[in-house]
Amino acid sequence: MEQVILHPAAEAELRDAVDFYEECRTGLGEEFLTAVETVLEIARLHPESGRLLREPFRRFQVTRFPFSIIYSKTRDTIYVTAIMHLKREPGYWLDRIGEV
Repeated sequence: MEQVILHPAAEAELRDAVDFYEECRTGLGEEFLTAVETVLEIARLHPESGRLLREPFRRFQVTRFPFSIIYSKTRDTIYVTAIMHLKREPGYWLDRIGEV
């Protein structure tokens, strides 16, 4: 069974987004986190179903929120490179490739 690992910068993006939404409205941060967890579970169960960006990276959009999850799959790991706000510069996360 695949495990999900987040790049440290993706973890920071997730924390920042949760905090931002929680400041907007109590409970909204938790709703965002649940939406991200749902996408991560789909990626874990069906990794090939994400939209191919360029090998080996795929993308799933987070429901209800302007974020996408950028990930790749190895034999037994879903590696999340970015939790990207859709207004960010596309490809900003490419410098993370190879970092752990």
